[in-house]
Amino acid sequence: MRDSRARRRAGLSMAATLPLLAGALALGIPSADADPGPTGRDALQGTTPAWATAAADQGATADSGRVGIRVHLAGRDAKGLAAYAAAVSDPRSASYGKYLTAQQAQARFGATQRQIDQVRQWLTSNGLTVTSADQHYVAATGTVASAERAFSTRLRDYRKSGHTYHAPAVTASVPASLGDAVLAVSGLDNAPHKASHDETLPPPDDVFRNSGPFSSYYGSRTATSLPGAYGSKVPYAVKGYTGKQLRAAYGAGSWTGKGVTVAITDAYASPTIAQDADRYARRNGDAPYKRGQFSQLLPSDYTATEECGASGWYGEETLDVEAVHAMAPAANILYVGGASCYDADLLDSLNKVVDHRLADIVSNSWGDVEANETPDVAAAYDQVFKMGAVEGIGFYFSSGDNGDNVASTGTKQVDVPSNSAWVTSVGGTSLAVGKHDSYQWETGWGTLNAPLAADGRSWTGFPGPYTSGAGGGTSATVPQPAYQRGIVPDSLARANGRTRMRTVPDIAAVGDPNTGFLVGQTQTLPDGSLGYDEYRIGGTSLAAPVIAGVQALAQQARRGVPLGFANPAIYQREHAGVYHDVTDHPLGARRDLAVARVDFTNGHDAADGLLTSVRSLGKDSSLKAVRGYDDVTGVGTPAAGYVNSYRRR
Repeated sequence: MRDSRARRRAGLSMAATLPLLAGALALGIPSADADPGPTGRDALQGTTPAWATAAADQGATADSGRVGIRVHLAGRDAKGLAAYAAAVSDPRSASYGKYLTAQQAQARFGATQRQIDQVRQWLTSNGLTVTSADQHYVAATGTVASAERAFSTRLRDYRKSGHTYHAPAVTASVPASLGDAVLAVSGLDNAPHKASHDETLPPPDDVFRNSGPFSSYYGSRTATSLPGAYGSKVPYAVKGYTGKQLRAAYGAGSWTGKGVTVAITDAYASPTIAQDADRYARRNGDAPYKRGQFSQLLPSDYTATEECGASGWYGEETLDVEAVHAMAPAANILYVGGASCYDADLLDSLNKVVDHRLADIVSNSWGDVEANETPDVAAAYDQVFKMGAVEGIGFYFSSGDNGDNVASTGTKQVDVPSNSAWVTSVGGTSLAVGKHDSYQWETGWGTLNAPLAADGRSWTGFPGPYTSGAGGGTSATVPQPAYQRGIVPDSLARANGRTRMRTVPDIAAVGDPNTGFLVGQTQTLPDGSLGYDEYRIGGTSLAAPVIAGVQALAQQARRGVPLGFANPAIYQREHAGVYHDVTDHPLGARRDLAVARVDFTNGHDAADGLLTSVRSLGKDSSLKAVRGYDDVTGVGTPAAGYVNSYRRR
């Protein structure tokens, strides 16, 4: 939706069936028994997707069929990597903050040339053609027969969602001699993966504008001519908060993020981002960009532009860049664009940051639902996050924009990679910033939408259906990390059974598009020309870069010492009074909240009429924002004392 630009990662359609165990012991997570695989071979758990069932079986895949795979490398010391990543991230550890350089991390934990050569030779000896190799993976293509021989498995065709895909019928494995070298293999199933090369980026999406009337700050303009809601007249939605308002709400003080570098990963790249960001800053009171403060690292080629909706990602980059700069106006910003929205390219973008220690903080406003993740891909992501942790890099992921995901998928589940025990998951709120930039209150973001009746005297079907809200809940695949123990209540941690599991989010910031952020972007106007315009935007795609900006301020307060993987420190502060403890009823249990919105029917002008509605706040599907930790806002949002709590004296 145009007012909540959380873009979904494409290319994943395999259901996860096994717990993700990489790094579990280092985080205090109990291990589980694993299938040892055929004699003399090491099993690669999770290679058989849940949809590869007998009922869906369409027969053996033709031997002449083609596969493209990545063999992800485990490196020198996978268990040691997890242990060190946990130790340097834990404020209670003697190793806290003793980060390695990128070169030291690679020398200690990265793949050896011998491992790369072993895997390459093994793939080649089984008839596969190696297409690329680096310290992260060896990629290869070949026939189905060759892949079956190499991985001691059988590929069969299965019917899924009206399409036929091939997948391993039994768990894949590698020779025991390669067990220490191979972390996982991806690509043995092909559901779905499409990409073509040498594509050019499309023009920006069609222009989107907010109609108004607006409030300039929360409650500044009441919709007196419209029906009331919950017993009183309601304010109009804000035009869009600016950096000045958000900095005041989240306790930025005089901190600016100077000396800190924030990286942003998304797919593709907006061709007008530099001029848009500069123009937005000048128009809205943000500090101007200094020479070299904003830079981009882009691929030489783009793929899958049509199926990924490349132009839609322009707005995502714009939001992320402008939000980080608004919160941390002196921080350096590096945008690392992916060649597509598929996992392989997003992993490559993340690896670029880690391989060369390009940033301290990485903001990521993309993801997918947990049912579409598999342990092989999750293990590859977690390895990047752990390598980042040992270098003092923290990763922040939006928790999703569909609440518990029941309305969008029919299944209660969380988002990935936000569910990883090695990232900071960022939830969303509805934020009220009052007159003179004063923080008023927040609710958990969850929206019900009721349109104005034809006679203008009531709201049709009030309070209306659920439309969107901050993602959160309990993972079905990731065990509870140690930093959540004693803080996340068992009613959440054990929501899926007796075993305590990872619960998200960890922290939150403004996400509701009805109390959202003003952005400026070049868009395609109705006459086909391009023009700059500004509009209000929201989603946890906003919350993630806002928190990344706050963390940049905290790092500056810590005299530039990187925060690294921040979750242990975030949870350690849970009882320190440095968070806004967000609830769904901040003004009292019997006081529900709502705003009025007026939108252009066609998205850009009044030619086709207006749509007037009332948007209820704090109604996030089955998720509830309550006192203490909750699965909408985590430990809460940063309050005035949060940044200063990192100050080194």
